[in-house]
Amino acid sequence: MNIKTMLLTLPAYQLGQLVRSGQVKSIELVDAALSRIEERNPELNAVIHLRADRARQEARELKDKGQPFLGVPILIKGLGQQLAGEPDTNGNRLFKDHIASETNNFVRALQKAGFIIIGQTNFPEFGFKNVSDDQLYGPVRNPWSTSYTPGGSSGGSAAAVADGWVPLAAANDGGGSIRIPAGWTGLIGMKPTRGRVPTGPAEWRSWQGASINFALTRTVKDTALLLDQLQIVQEKAVFQTPRYQPGFTKHLDDVIPPITIGYTTKSPVGTPVSDEAKQAVLDAVAFLREQGFHVQKMYDPVDGQQMMRSYYLMNGAETAAMFAEVQRGMKRPLSQNDMELYTWALWQMGQHVLGSEYSQALSHWDQAAVQHAQMHQFYPLFLTPTNAQPAPKVDDSDRAEYINQMKYIQELTPGEQRQLIYDQCLPATAQSPFTEQANMTGEPAISLPTAMSKQGTPMGIQFIASKGHEELLLQMAKLFEDQRQFKMLNPVPKID
Repeated sequence: MNIKTMLLTLPAYQLGQLVRSGQVKSIELVDAALSRIEERNPELNAVIHLRADRARQEARELKDKGQPFLGVPILIKGLGQQLAGEPDTNGNRLFKDHIASETNNFVRALQKAGFIIIGQTNFPEFGFKNVSDDQLYGPVRNPWSTSYTPGGSSGGSAAAVADGWVPLAAANDGGGSIRIPAGWTGLIGMKPTRGRVPTGPAEWRSWQGASINFALTRTVKDTALLLDQLQIVQEKAVFQTPRYQPGFTKHLDDVIPPITIGYTTKSPVGTPVSDEAKQAVLDAVAFLREQGFHVQKMYDPVDGQQMMRSYYLMNGAETAAMFAEVQRGMKRPLSQNDMELYTWALWQMGQHVLGSEYSQALSHWDQAAVQHAQMHQFYPLFLTPTNAQPAPKVDDSDRAEYINQMKYIQELTPGEQRQLIYDQCLPATAQSPFTEQANMTGEPAISLPTAMSKQGTPMGIQFIASKGHEELLLQMAKLFEDQRQFKMLNPVPKID
């Protein structure tokens, strides 16, 4: 790394300060990030599109309006984060030449915060998997060890940040898609409360509010400051959360009140949890007790298997609605050849979901949210592993035993189709069963990089707070960071 490239390992907020003071130019940071991508992307395949010329022009024309991330280069996810004039492919061959006609509100907010968007990161088709192996772009590899996946669906963003290409990258999380790769690449991955960050104008209730945009970061202060910049109450939005005043950054170093923290290492869907994942939680429990917290093993009353079934029922119905609109627009029927096999199977299943069943599935989410709200009265924070298993190999079998069944899923009854989707997804869910519930309940959650697996890839721990209480997650994260509990590929230099 040259000196300019090494700067990219600094926190984003510090880079913004350096640009503002004139110690470094935005164009120099942009060039350094592009150079790093050119050097490393052939190995990791984390970036699928660059807008180098436009980014350089924006860096040269930068105006200081007090933006906290003034002139800092950032990568956005190639899925669900539209930027006008740039590709918007969904990782699907039908859309491989599609260009976004408008910039969505989340990306606008990033630009308003001062970031220079330099490109887009890789992901699985439509974000349906917890690994990033899109057939259109190829698999993403983990910078800790390229034999392994960084996870998904925000795997490209995770690999880019972990390898030091940018100080943070935008991502989104519909079932753990920020936290899963954060756990497997040694990053901080937060999913904010439903309704906390900008949505629209095309999508106001992505996956019925399960999917949230935010970022993967390397420092807690970057996480807090970014959340301060993005938190908003939108009149047009379906889901709204009151703004946290006077801001997350201001309260970041507050002493956490004496609370009881609940923890579990039991998979909510009854699948095995590795000894390494359990040990990561037990080590965190020991650390928390040393810090004076009361930590108790807890029992989660939510029916995890019912929640998983309701999640995939929702996913199937939403996919059916999406493709019905696509078919109308293209004026032709779609076939298996237009998409990856799992997407095809999910679509076929979703076409048989009744409105009453869809409503009942969302009702399960609401009931689970109530149960967790009641538990938070005793345990303001829940602690779990982020992932139940270490990162899988990039070339792990994609449930080959289900391939023929998915090809002929139309021949199955609706009940058999749902069981097939559940069975096909269960091995992947077993790798990361702890993240989906917060997407369905709307709670905020964060993954912290505190452990390593025997294979040399990170293992994370996850904290879940009650709705609207990201400040508690951030304060806890800061405690772990300050006490040097984080394990990262490129340790963050201290300049404060």
